[in-house]
Amino acid sequence: MPVDIAGQAFKQDPHAFLRAMRCEAPAVPIRVGRRPAWLVTRYDDVARLLKDDRFIKDWSKLPSGVPWIPPFARPLARNMLDLDEPDHMRLRTLVSQAFTPRIVESMRPRVEALVEELLQKAASRVRIDLICDYALPIPTTIIAEILGVEPEAQNRFHRWTKIIVVADTSALAMARALPAVLAIIRYLRRLIERKRRYGGDDLTAALVAAHDGNDRLSEDELLAMLFLLLVAGHETTVNLIANGVLRLVEHSAERDRLVGDPTFANGAVEEILRFNGPLLNATQRFTLEPIEFAGVKIEAGAAVYAGIASANRDERAFDEPDRLDITRTLNRHLSFGDGAHFCAGAALARMEGRIAIPAILARFPKLRISMDRPLVWKRGAVLRGLESLPINLV
Repeated sequence: MPVDIAGQAFKQDPHAFLRAMRCEAPAVPIRVGRRPAWLVTRYDDVARLLKDDRFIKDWSKLPSGVPWIPPFARPLARNMLDLDEPDHMRLRTLVSQAFTPRIVESMRPRVEALVEELLQKAASRVRIDLICDYALPIPTTIIAEILGVEPEAQNRFHRWTKIIVVADTSALAMARALPAVLAIIRYLRRLIERKRRYGGDDLTAALVAAHDGNDRLSEDELLAMLFLLLVAGHETTVNLIANGVLRLVEHSAERDRLVGDPTFANGAVEEILRFNGPLLNATQRFTLEPIEFAGVKIEAGAAVYAGIASANRDERAFDEPDRLDITRTLNRHLSFGDGAHFCAGAALARMEGRIAIPAILARFPKLRISMDRPLVWKRGAVLRGLESLPINLV
């Protein structure tokens, strides 16, 4: 039977299985919902898949069409992550202006201040949950401020998005996610209306102005863009920070090297992205017709996943891929994707990780993972992140 890559058994330790799959075949059948699905496993093939326009992102182009979606949620299908060219690039060009390296670097003092504030709160405690007390508030606060979301709404957003990101394509999973989707849509419509009336100097106001001024965004595209930015703008960075702290605590020599010399921060984040990044796989692509890819025949209408975690541990691409090495120099990982859909927020995620991960390890040199209970990984075929990460600080 094809393996369920979204399940807890696989998520606990996927790398032994992925290693075996890379040896067996460049693409292997997997189980994700009811649609036939394939996982591409080897680095060169994954990199090629991410740029191959024979694999589409837009559900609506499939003969079977888009799965049934409640009318209130249909606008979300117009998000740039699930569109092909030229629609994808039109939307990406508009939003990427808010995440240029210069603009991201201007956010550094705010991120540093927020990290220091959270560390001071943690210092009065013996034990915290690294995710809800540290890793989550950093990207949630920053993306909310970029979009002009009021502080009191931030916790609600994570509660909603936590439900959404673990949903696969099955009808049951989608049904469970609908209340959270509805809650976010209602909030975003109110936010859009507020920005339309009163303006602002945030990204939401800029996107509303673009929509109202020269019609570069339809109403559905505007709503979908904000939804995507809120969900993707914090969930992956939460996993980057938590996964990074977890692995560095487990690899004490690398942790000591980073704490002893903060100039290793850039290399440490890149190696964490490769070794245990926030994504297991890229979001699904589809075949319109039968395709032969890497010597494997993939049927029409199949879902195809680019195996990011598998590619990042491929022995063909990396020396000693199962060793964490923050001094690694040749590190062409694929954790932010590649090609046209390369992550627009990569610079922001990197900056937040480079500040947050070394800071907590330096502040609490005795930090260790609480082993009271097994770690639980979130369900879902795309993300690789923990439900919680209890840590002892002293």
